[in-house]
Amino acid sequence: MELDALIEQTQTAFARRYGRAPKWMAAAPGRVNLIGEHTDYNDGYVFPMALERYTMAAAAPRSDEVFHCESEEQKEPVEVRLNQRFQPLPRGSWGNYPLGVVAGFRERALPVPGMDVLVHSSVPLGGGLSSSAALEVAIATLLEAACGVPLDPVEKALLCQRAEHAYAGMPCGIMDQFIAVLAQRDHALLLDCRSRSYEQVPMRDPGVSVLIINTQVKHALTGSEYPTRRRQCESAAAALGVPALRDVTPAQLTLARDRLDPVVYRRARHVVGEIERTLQAAEAMRQGDWERAGQLMYASHASLRDDYEVSCRELDVVVEAARAIGVEGGVFGCRMTGGGFGGCAVALVRTEAVPAVQARLEAEYQRQTGIRPALFVTRPGRGAWVIRG
Repeated sequence: MELDALIEQTQTAFARRYGRAPKWMAAAPGRVNLIGEHTDYNDGYVFPMALERYTMAAAAPRSDEVFHCESEEQKEPVEVRLNQRFQPLPRGSWGNYPLGVVAGFRERALPVPGMDVLVHSSVPLGGGLSSSAALEVAIATLLEAACGVPLDPVEKALLCQRAEHAYAGMPCGIMDQFIAVLAQRDHALLLDCRSRSYEQVPMRDPGVSVLIINTQVKHALTGSEYPTRRRQCESAAAALGVPALRDVTPAQLTLARDRLDPVVYRRARHVVGEIERTLQAAEAMRQGDWERAGQLMYASHASLRDDYEVSCRELDVVVEAARAIGVEGGVFGCRMTGGGFGGCAVALVRTEAVPAVQARLEAEYQRQTGIRPALFVTRPGRGAWVIRG
């Protein structure tokens, strides 16, 4: 969906629900992580870019001290009284994302007015493209406009991260919120998750496009996989006597192999290798060496599949189909992206070959899985901004 159409749809839907036009509107992007998966909570490097897919948040003031929020994509509305203490909703409720952001503004004594809010998004839900961070950052940017108090961008990203921790119960790293806030058009963001320093890496080459392949599956899990991986990484760091796996070299990890549980060792091997691959991929893209960047993406996927064990058959089918097309057919590299167990893969594709690559990937994936994937091409998009207010 084009941005202008999404904005118009949001305004129309808001007027239909609330009987008046919105006074404030803000947007924030979804993201795809080009490489650097499960490194953020290990103080490592990540290399995301914003999508040209956005979450819109529109609002108008109310006469009482109530925050009322509805979504075009979710059924249950969310409502709290701003002059009373409120708590997180049951785990899994979408409303925890906006409520956590509102709570963050209240903790800072910022004057959140009563308002009716509508959220509408073109970011695929549950696809590993960070629809949750897009929602959090869109709400935070909306509240900045409503309060008349702009936040420091890094402070805003950290506020949204805390909302996800405290209200949604997901101990995520800082990548998703940082890229949603700080993204620049036609750039990827090389982010040091320890120092929070970052570099905008240009991705202006019109001959290369980013292709997102949504497997349309999200496997049912117990909910413990992400926290378990995080604990395993913390266990490895503690055994190695370092603050985080960021501080371990591949040689040091190899020497310590006998001291680590075999599963914990494999988790650590993924993280340590992925941090190196991320830095190497960023350098390859600075140099326009797309073949090298693609090789590193394939290596990342293999590590996520074998050492971190967060891939699934459907993601593996996509990546192997991309590898079979190869550079000769226009694909430089492909890997799963996001937390894993379904969702999306990302590929670097020669722009002129995009239609043929899309057709081949769609046909091969459907042949092997019986599922029709959703594919779209994107350029690096922009970070959050106020549309109205």
